[in-house]
Amino acid sequence: MDQQQEKLLGLIGQLSAADRDTLASFAEFLLSRSGTGMAPASAAVPAAREIPEPEAIPRPQDERVVAAVKRLSKSYFMLDKSKMLGATSDLVTQHIMQGRDAAEIIDELEQVFAEQYRLLKAGGGD
Repeated sequence: MDQQQEKLLGLIGQLSAADRDTLASFAEFLLSRSGTGMAPASAAVPAAREIPEPEAIPRPQDERVVAAVKRLSKSYFMLDKSKMLGATSDLVTQHIMQGRDAAEIIDELEQVFAEQYRLLKAGGGD
């Protein structure tokens, strides 16, 4: 095994199970587009992607907005956070710069995450 393979294995070992699945899918994609004809065995039968349920993390009383973003990110670990960056940063900015109520902002953040999850489950979140 060469140094690059060892480095990759070390990095893979540090990833979450969901991220390892994503990495495997990406590697399969790279193989399929390389034109080498070496498609992975799993490509023969496309498997439906299992989307995990969010982890129910209770909302603490007097939660701060940034803490809510972190809680929701942990709860909805399967979501691509970059797709929500605009909406979440706008809400955080409204709280910090415009003084909007934290509870109101957190309610809206929860809606953003729930909607992205709904879209992912419906097949439109990719």
